[in-house]
Amino acid sequence: MDIKSVSSSSFEKYGRILAGHRFPQLISAMENTPQPDSVVYEPDVPAFHDLSEAAVLKDSVFGGMPIQIGYCNGKNDTLSAVEYHRSSEINIACTDLILMLGRQQDIDAASYTYDTSRMEAFSLPAGTAVELYATTLHYAPCAQGGNAFRCVVVLSAGTNLPLQNASSTGKEDALLFARNKWLIAHKESGLEKDGAFIGLVGDNLTL
Repeated sequence: MDIKSVSSSSFEKYGRILAGHRFPQLISAMENTPQPDSVVYEPDVPAFHDLSEAAVLKDSVFGGMPIQIGYCNGKNDTLSAVEYHRSSEINIACTDLILMLGRQQDIDAASYTYDTSRMEAFSLPAGTAVELYATTLHYAPCAQGGNAFRCVVVLSAGTNLPLQNASSTGKEDALLFARNKWLIAHKESGLEKDGAFIGLVGDNLTL
């Protein structure tokens, strides 16, 4: 894949760099988190909220709304699925990583399928924080050459936790995989066994 920089104009439809914001406390605390050969996601780490940078994320970046501060770590070089939320997501790169991104607006409105050829890849250098807009399709970060990655993930509180009340009032509900998490998986992902909606068409993109 052609990998662009998050500093390029191509990234502007997906999100923005949090210019002026640095998070050395969180990046340092992330050194104590697991970095397995697969991907691990932890929605919320209570100790992260004790850092002064947590107040910046809550009061400035999220406008005072309740947040969760977790992480996504490991090794990954394949798309497998895309997800979106009803709120922005903040990614803070603790290592160099790559984000594969698309737009919710390009999901087929009739079938809720999405063509992976529309995805774009962006490099996110270590120490950089970005906001991914609510309509941006994304999934686990990636790294090239078998390298491991660490990424702080900040979301509205409760996002990605198990659903309490499953809804069946609309077609989009078939995509609802967790709280505030709508997901479309590729047939090669293996996520069908977990109840994921299989709707990515085209190649299961790999770096």
